[in-house]
Amino acid sequence: MIGVSSCLAGVKCTFRGDDNLIEIIKEMVARKEAIMICPEVLGGMSIPRNPCEIRNNKVIDITGEDKTMEYVLGAKKSLEILQKYDIDVVLLKAYSPSCGKNKIYDGSFTHTLIDGDGITCQILEKNGIMVFNENEINEFFEFIEKRRVENGSYFKG
Repeated sequence: MIGVSSCLAGVKCTFRGDDNLIEIIKEMVARKEAIMICPEVLGGMSIPRNPCEIRNNKVIDITGEDKTMEYVLGAKKSLEILQKYDIDVVLLKAYSPSCGKNKIYDGSFTHTLIDGDGITCQILEKNGIMVFNENEINEFFEFIEKRRVENGSYFKG
């Protein structure tokens, strides 16, 4: 079993109220091979919602409102869900202030990317969960296929 960002499985939960569907991820959820998480929604954010970016270690929406508390809460709830199902690998949405891995937007709302990780990515990695984003989907599938071959399933060890 793996974890995936809900938007990648076709759930319309992005800040715009749309999705970032990857058909094979949706199929994995349908086959009960993947559990969906949306940290923003779990943290109490609405759909749609104002776009947010990380600036000075805080999550700020485009109007300047601090949304860090909601993002931290959503990350913690996501971690709890993944731990409940003993999941230690996830595929998250790139560049998101919550799910982004390796690159996130710089807080200027100009689509400028900088090195960094989103709040959920940080918390999951600190708790031993391996994080991939959809730009690393080939590596993600190689990882879970290797695990499946070695263990007979996507579950860890």
